[in-house]
Amino acid sequence: MTKRRNRNRSRSRRRILPRPRIMLGVLLIGLFVGVLIVQAYVNAEFRGDHVESEVGDQAGVPAAIRGGGPVINTTGGQESSSRLPDKTIALTFDDGPDPTWTPKILDVLKENDAHGTFFVVGSEVARHPELTKRITEQGSELGLHTFTHPNLQRIASWRRDLELSQTQVAIARAANVRTNLARFPYSSKPQAIDDVNWRIIKEAGAHGYLVVVNDLDSEDWQRPGVERIVRNATPPGDTGAVVLFHDAGGDRSQTVAALRTFIPMMKARGYAFTTVTEGMNLAIAQQGRESLVPVPLLPVNPEAGGTDRWRGTALLWTVRVADGLVWAIAGLFLVVGSLTVGRTLLLLVLATRHARQRHKKTFTWGPPVTEPVSVIVPAYNEKEGIEAAVRSLAGGDYPDIEVVVVDDGSTDGTADIVERLHLSNVRVIRVPNGGKANALNTGIALARHDIVVTVDGDTIFEPDSIRMLVQPFASPAVGAVAGNVKVGNRENIVSAWQHIEYVIGFNLDRRLYEVLNCMPTVPGAIGAFRRTALVEVGGISDETLAEDTDVTIALCRAGWRVVYEERARAWTEAPATLEQLYRQRYRWSYGTMQAMWKHRGALTDTGDSGRFGRVGLPFLALFGVALPMLAPVVDILLLYGIVFWELGATVAAWLGMLALQMFTAAVAFRFDRESLRPLWRLPLQQFAYRQLMYLVLIQSAMTAMTGARLRWHKLHRAGLTGVKAVPATRTAVILPQQSVAPAVDTWPPSRDQKPPDTHPAAGRATARPPVPSQSPNPEDLVLPPEDLPSAGSLPGGGSGPGFTRGARGVSGRS
Repeated sequence: MTKRRNRNRSRSRRRILPRPRIMLGVLLIGLFVGVLIVQAYVNAEFRGDHVESEVGDQAGVPAAIRGGGPVINTTGGQESSSRLPDKTIALTFDDGPDPTWTPKILDVLKENDAHGTFFVVGSEVARHPELTKRITEQGSELGLHTFTHPNLQRIASWRRDLELSQTQVAIARAANVRTNLARFPYSSKPQAIDDVNWRIIKEAGAHGYLVVVNDLDSEDWQRPGVERIVRNATPPGDTGAVVLFHDAGGDRSQTVAALRTFIPMMKARGYAFTTVTEGMNLAIAQQGRESLVPVPLLPVNPEAGGTDRWRGTALLWTVRVADGLVWAIAGLFLVVGSLTVGRTLLLLVLATRHARQRHKKTFTWGPPVTEPVSVIVPAYNEKEGIEAAVRSLAGGDYPDIEVVVVDDGSTDGTADIVERLHLSNVRVIRVPNGGKANALNTGIALARHDIVVTVDGDTIFEPDSIRMLVQPFASPAVGAVAGNVKVGNRENIVSAWQHIEYVIGFNLDRRLYEVLNCMPTVPGAIGAFRRTALVEVGGISDETLAEDTDVTIALCRAGWRVVYEERARAWTEAPATLEQLYRQRYRWSYGTMQAMWKHRGALTDTGDSGRFGRVGLPFLALFGVALPMLAPVVDILLLYGIVFWELGATVAAWLGMLALQMFTAAVAFRFDRESLRPLWRLPLQQFAYRQLMYLVLIQSAMTAMTGARLRWHKLHRAGLTGVKAVPATRTAVILPQQSVAPAVDTWPPSRDQKPPDTHPAAGRATARPPVPSQSPNPEDLVLPPEDLPSAGSLPGGGSGPGFTRGARGVSGRS
């Protein structure tokens, strides 16, 4: 027996914390963070090349380099520089390719039969490979300008190598060429090379690169006007020059206009426009005529190797995925912002109207409701809180209360505790464990009265809660009433967060839903129903884990009005640990998704069912599923922005969202007459609690899509303290002990009435009638909780059929 129990516990632990799901989650989070880091690296903000840095010590720089030409060669251990021949201009363009300005510059070069050298940024090559290829197809050449445009003096040597190699493979994938030319960001002329830059130049030479600076800077980055740009770019006399322009980094309309003037003007003076490599080959050819030793010419746009192309393909796709992810996050941020603002506006208008109406002294539901009430308490292993719960129910100030405690196969003596109270208006019904829906249906079938209140076994009512809860039944259109659930154990941070959630996310939303007449849930902790309404919709279904949401939606589709009574307050014990909270919300979220899917036919129905389908279901999907699932996007962008974007703007945007949430929370707490003091925990809740709910919804959605069956996990209860017990002053009535419930007809009763086939709940599975007798358990075997039937299972095991037909043309209720 011990080994068997140990195996059961082991299986239970594996079900609670399934290793494959944890590993998958960690991998997905790691991939997500990695992609964001790549995107941040690719989008590193840079300043223009015109930013001047102080020139350091130049003692280690050869004089021939400082006084030489703009093309510096340190390959093979040599130290030399070269100039272009006379009447030769090499136009160079930095920081591109840019989808706006690079094509216009290429058009000008083509019109004037000129070529240029484009020193490209690798990240932009990855984004615009077609434009990069066009540069080489028109006869111009490419050079490296690093991948993310950093200041190479301020990064490590390995990072400098990576900046050049990544740009090289990006060019290989985009244009199928490689290049031997490199220009460093924030470099200028040979005279400005200091010891630090000289060391970096020699590192590049060791990798086979010629480093290109410039002779003349057009200063087009200042946008000084076309005439000034042309004057800055014009070399003195007939000397050759490498001239610096920019094809990205801002408005380059003056650059385009200046080139239209500059190129024809210099051609008229006899100048030829070449690429840097072509100009170097002209210089080599002149040297060859004067030298007996032939010097090989430099290749222009040599073909790239296959390995570089494959690496470039992976790099381009990485950049695209990273860019796409950030755009998706930005789009989701807009969706979250729109939903949040829209929800806030709706709450301010509709919930405020609801609260003002209810707070008027003249408000009334109609004549006072005093007819008898049956309170159904389904209980499974509730020994910690069942006594306080039953005493609070039996001792209420309502004139006629019947409490029916349905013990759902408890193994901790829950039923015995209730029976020992000897309360005259309390009955105990024992049934084999069959799930909460089965227990509720059994209690409703055995209840004596037409108004039925359902209560969880860990919930404590205030003395006037039942009286307040049933008053809306003065209106014959009301079929169900949702009460005001309060968190009773607010001692630790987890339960305090739930207190905030209950006030904001549950009670405030119920005001909105009542005004729109599309209440999705009457809470299991405190709710009231007309028996006739429950009969009409087929009782409490066991087809979903959210039986309260399921039956409430069915009532709305049937045309019954479901309202919220804030004065009927019930105190429930919320999960005290994150693990218990996760289990509870996982079940709630999954059950809600089940109920939404089950009633999806309402989207195409007519009448009351169709109205709920086109109003209630979209609201539940947007504000109950989509918004909580997407809300962490705000925090993701906050962290991403703090590290990689403008800190001030990012913090301001997040504080704006938080202020909106704080305002909504303050309104909700004021409506509920709660102290605002707990709201200081709200900012922290956004970082921790909301992320947990996000994971819950993700796992619930995955479970729903895979069709897995979720087991009902029993939460640990400690019992609420500080509640005054109701003394047993009434005459004690000892009820006959019964091991199981007496034989009753099915619920709803099938002898006298049956829901019509056209009803939205037609085809809903109903619980089997309680078994009138039960054979003793062989060998007094006590099964551990994890091996008991799961929620919604029938007394004999298994589950009823799940066929649902949507109602069409269901008439409204007057």
